[in-house]
Amino acid sequence: MPALPPRSIALVLGTRPELVKLTELIRLLGPAAHVVHTGQHYDEELSGRFLTDLGIPEPTHLTGIGGRPRAVQISAALAQLDALFLARPPLAVVVQGDTNAALAGALAANARSIPLVHVEAGLRSHDRNMPEEHNRVLIDRLADVLCAATPQNRDNLLAEGVDPERVEVTGNTVVEAVRGQLPEAGERTAYLERLGLAEDGFVLATVHRPENTDDPAALRAILTELAALAADVPVVLPLHPRTRARVEAAGLAGLLAPLRVTRSLGYREFLALARHAALLVSDSGGVQEEVTVLGRPLVVVRNSTERPEAMGDFATLVSPGPALGRAARAGLALGTAGRTRLAALPSPFGDGGASRRIVGLLEAVTTAAPGLHAAA
Repeated sequence: MPALPPRSIALVLGTRPELVKLTELIRLLGPAAHVVHTGQHYDEELSGRFLTDLGIPEPTHLTGIGGRPRAVQISAALAQLDALFLARPPLAVVVQGDTNAALAGALAANARSIPLVHVEAGLRSHDRNMPEEHNRVLIDRLADVLCAATPQNRDNLLAEGVDPERVEVTGNTVVEAVRGQLPEAGERTAYLERLGLAEDGFVLATVHRPENTDDPAALRAILTELAALAADVPVVLPLHPRTRARVEAAGLAGLLAPLRVTRSLGYREFLALARHAALLVSDSGGVQEEVTVLGRPLVVVRNSTERPEAMGDFATLVSPGPALGRAARAGLALGTAGRTRLAALPSPFGDGGASRRIVGLLEAVTTAAPGLHAAA
């Protein structure tokens, strides 16, 4: 099949998880990739270092989007993307997941009749309180090619009446992201030593979702349980800037004292810690996937999850409060034998070939109607 023309595939993204999960796809596309960064995660700490660390080529940057309300983010990104796609129409647009950036990219592609490929299609929490749930459902209705990470994701789409011809089970690109970005053993050991941590001797926690950070009671409950856990085992908390602001606004800074609070980490740094944590506690969707590749136990602090494949063997879902402490202590009690068992299990999110399969789908969709769209 002929090579795709330079900058002919627009990859619209705006957050750290999208950068991570699309890195291998961008690498495989090579000169054909045109990365468009909406700036949803808008400062150097949140995305600038990730571009450098992951080796992603300099994107086309949109402006005036980061830190704005959801509707403003989507509308502002949509207006700029529409102008960009009008001036230089790509052969296809790729969006990943369920962010505001992804929805804006999907709407812009649809408005200009450009083929749309949705990476990580078919996730469903069935929780209408999650803005991400609305985003992912809308994107799936617009997409021409839906790259379902798992058979269960495909089943979700078919149950909603999506044409099965539009759906492909590709696996999740997170598998190759973790494998490709995890530092070698010596580098991981040196990093742990700098932080004064022992392998399998600490808990790694992250908190950033609005359902936890914007509710002072939920935030207090989570930090209270982490602080109590820190009496028995070091608890490392890389603190998202938004979470830090919410902690200070709610007068909860005192609960951080027992914890080992760090700045936001680069992806390789985070993986180095996650690989050797005795347990992770997080409200992140991506972490639910990453632990299945790293073979680590996880307590998910959320009201619902769109990744049930991780539950059971690798993860336990709890609400903020005493259930978090109980689940964390049960996870720590798994010990070396329990972590060894997890490490031997295959990830339910695929074999590490998702990006390669998606490139094949892009080649197919861009040659299905030659001449329909002009290359950039």
